Amino acid sequence: MSANSGQVIGKTEEIVLQAKEAVRQRRPGTIERVGDHLKREWQLYVLLLPTILWLLVFLYKPMYGLQIAFKDYSVFRGVAGSPWVGFEHFLTLFENDQFLRALKNTVIISFYGLLFGFPVPILIALMFNEILNQTFKKTAQTIVYLPHFISSVIIAGIVMTAFSPSAGIVNTILGWFGFDPIYFLTKAEWFRPIFIGTGIWQEAGFQSIVYLAAIAGVSPTLYESAVVDGASRWQMMWKITIPSILPTIIIMLIIRIGNILEVGFEMIILLYQPATYSTADVVNTFIYRQGIQGGQYDLAAAAGLFNAVVAFVLVMTANTISKRYSRTSLW
Repeated sequence: MSANSGQVIGKTEEIVLQAKEAVRQRRPGTIERVGDHLKREWQLYVLLLPTILWLLVFLYKPMYGLQIAFKDYSVFRGVAGSPWVGFEHFLTLFENDQFLRALKNTVIISFYGLLFGFPVPILIALMFNEILNQTFKKTAQTIVYLPHFISSVIIAGIVMTAFSPSAGIVNTILGWFGFDPIYFLTKAEWFRPIFIGTGIWQEAGFQSIVYLAAIAGVSPTLYESAVVDGASRWQMMWKITIPSILPTIIIMLIIRIGNILEVGFEMIILLYQPATYSTADVVNTFIYRQGIQGGQYDLAAAAGLFNAVVAFVLVMTANTISKRYSRTSLW
């Protein structure tokens, strides 16, 4: 290589370095970019501000109290003044027969609720999608959605009236066939079917809105092509509709698995009684009795933290499995 060639290469490299340095100096920093973005989109952040404040006040600030689960908490000493006891309350929980019973009931009720309750909104959405008469469709949707907007207290009253041994419609029908009246709500073996059935009736219609929205997003050209090929409505549902909304179904399933320990607290409180504790008592009602009624705030906090950790692990596990095998996930 000649001397002139070396000088040209060196000069070229020097020019490239100077150009890079000039670009770097002109490029705004991270803080400047964020500032420009906030100035440009400030209206959106103003709209978002109430939600952020709500999250901070009601979700993140209470996390300070999680340390109660690791302390011998006293109302008079406060959170900061109560002495640390480590995992003592968690050991007490797993030695407590009532907590183990509540955990077992929670898992069983959630499992059967998932098994029988999760497919129902999907079926409702598929059926609504097949209704061609718009007037009938809107009327049916209104009727099915309505129970979601009824207070849990009223729903519990309806259930107690329907299953009343004296004037309930269920026992009236049983009487027509010669059966003796049954006080269902005092029978431990009947509590789970009644509770799960009530939950499905109250929420399935409203939950179907998510799947109806997913169905509405399916391209009409797919159905038009299927009609040209001679496919029936049944075939289009199985070959087009269900596969198209499968990602939505998986996402909703992951969320449902994460809430497997979150059983309807209000409805159980309204319906259960000591005679049905063996099948009706769940983790949330145990926390209520121990924390609010019994004043054992530290033990109740430990149970609540255990509940949250298990839910987190379930969501992470379900999301990982879904991401690996179906390429669909929450994140």
